[in-house]
Amino acid sequence: MAWQNVSFLTDAAKADPICDALIEIGALSASIEDADAGTPDEQPQFGEPGSVNTPGWTHSRVVALFEPDADVAAMLAAAAEQLGLPEVPTFTVDAVEEQNWVQLTQSQFDPIRVSGRLWIVPSWHESPDPAAINLILDPGMAFGTGSHPTTRLCLEWLERTVKPGDSVLDYGCGSGILAIAAAKLGAARVAGVDIDPQAVEAANANAERNAVSAEFSDSAAPLAGEYDVVVANILSNPLRVLAAAICAHVRSGGSLALSGILREQADEIIAVYAPWIALEVADVREDWVCLSGRRA
Repeated sequence: MAWQNVSFLTDAAKADPICDALIEIGALSASIEDADAGTPDEQPQFGEPGSVNTPGWTHSRVVALFEPDADVAAMLAAAAEQLGLPEVPTFTVDAVEEQNWVQLTQSQFDPIRVSGRLWIVPSWHESPDPAAINLILDPGMAFGTGSHPTTRLCLEWLERTVKPGDSVLDYGCGSGILAIAAAKLGAARVAGVDIDPQAVEAANANAERNAVSAEFSDSAAPLAGEYDVVVANILSNPLRVLAAAICAHVRSGGSLALSGILREQADEIIAVYAPWIALEVADVREDWVCLSGRRA
């Protein structure tokens, strides 16, 4: 039997409460989309948790998945009653047939060319260029598959910056992609740290898959030492808070790159890091920037 995929329109104020109510009543999942996506009225949502000025979309679409035998109309009526809505939203139902979900997911990830000599290749694909530097990386629990603009910006910066024999620290390592790239670019000593133990586990597994040596650790453990190159691809709020800690790991004459920063946040981050390192915009992709500088 096919699952039932239900969708209906609402507004930003009601979308989250409706999703919560549907999950509580028995929906398998519920998500919110921009109902104007793909049109001139599409509203991009940028920012970090708690810092988006107007979260949600004026015209929102709620999409919920239900069991094959669920009474969708009754469940939506119960959710509307629970929230005190005057009427049940007008909804549509589409069938979601059983599929090989692993194969379907894999089909969405193709090799990514970062530059002339650097590729990101899922493990189930043949490399388009076996002679290139190939980063074998599968999508998983940790951030960093290479598709996000900030990851690409940092990879390109590392390719320009890392020299054979350098020591490199990936601060907020996620999947470990930046540390692994640094190792394959010739770094002699590579380390990474992350607040998420699952990220550390994923990074270690990815390093083993790529046959590189890298030391990944949980941020709960003390991190010591200075490095020739430090890269931090996180978000602007933690970059502000961690400025002194991050800069402490950049040796005299060493290089630092920061990303996960929107264009309008760049000047503020540059000002925060000014007591330690003079940063400037190294590159821009879409609405994201990479800042870099050298410690005096």
